[in-house]
Amino acid sequence: MTRLRTGFLGCGSYAQRHAQILATLPNEIELVAFCDRNEWKAQALADEFTQGQARVFTAQQDLFDGADLDLLFICLPPYGHSDEVEQAAARGIHLLIEKPIALTSEHGWRMVEAAEQAGIKTQVGFMNRFGAAVEQLKALLDSGEAGLVGLMAARYFCNALHAHWWRTREKSGGQIVEQAIHMFDVMRYLLGDPVSVYSRQENLFHREVEGYTAEDVSATIVSFASGAIGVVYATNGAIPGQWISDYRLVAQNLTAEVANANTATIVFTTDPEREPLQIASEKDFRRDQILDLLNAIRTGGPTRTPLREGAKSLDLVLAAARSGESHQEVIL
Repeated sequence: MTRLRTGFLGCGSYAQRHAQILATLPNEIELVAFCDRNEWKAQALADEFTQGQARVFTAQQDLFDGADLDLLFICLPPYGHSDEVEQAAARGIHLLIEKPIALTSEHGWRMVEAAEQAGIKTQVGFMNRFGAAVEQLKALLDSGEAGLVGLMAARYFCNALHAHWWRTREKSGGQIVEQAIHMFDVMRYLLGDPVSVYSRQENLFHREVEGYTAEDVSATIVSFASGAIGVVYATNGAIPGQWISDYRLVAQNLTAEVANANTATIVFTTDPEREPLQIASEKDFRRDQILDLLNAIRTGGPTRTPLREGAKSLDLVLAAARSGESHQEVIL
């Protein structure tokens, strides 16, 4: 089997995580190129994962012109996206792209159009869709066993200054767009299409931090076509050093407490004789996300989270951002 010639555009911490997984797949992947505007970052990954054998680039165009790639991992900050998806699509290069895929809906859907017209396989980095608890809940919902969903709540709590670009709404999109989008995406994955969103957002804890224009507290209500209601609440003012993202879901026949994508307790509320379902997995859902993409490339099948899904979740959080600015409900 021919190994896929694979490169990275953006060589920060997320790129390193992906490269660590790819290094365990030597029969599938050949790491051949790393590109970052900071040459030392690209060189560091080339040294760590290829003993310095991979080529190093500092310009996106040079990467596309010189690396002859089959697969590209795009790990850019939100403001760093330009025409990289269109360039990859034109060359038939498959993609894994981190979230959010863009900072405007127009840009996101332009990516979708280019990828779908070219027929390349794409995966957006919404790895929580591959968690054991999320997969089990999805199966119960899809089979009808859970019954009608009424309510889902999701929490994203942290407390860190993050990078300078992250603190600036114009570069990151804000906490909802750059971080809590994971929670909105799982909500979409489980509940279907949203029809409206209302959000309140404030910067309460970081007003004295120079350049901090993102929100640090928010609460968002999402209405779904099914009639279900979703609530996402987030803050960057919680417990320092802890990153908390959990879910609660109430359906007609069950209530689920999801501690993380791999861990949940599901109580079957209409069957008191049935034991609660305990899910406590240690599966590497980031690895499963990559394997799903590789399988789609090899078989021609779909991925779980193609660019179209990334654009839909982006549209939802951008609508929440607009609602936060206008204090008005936004119809989707």
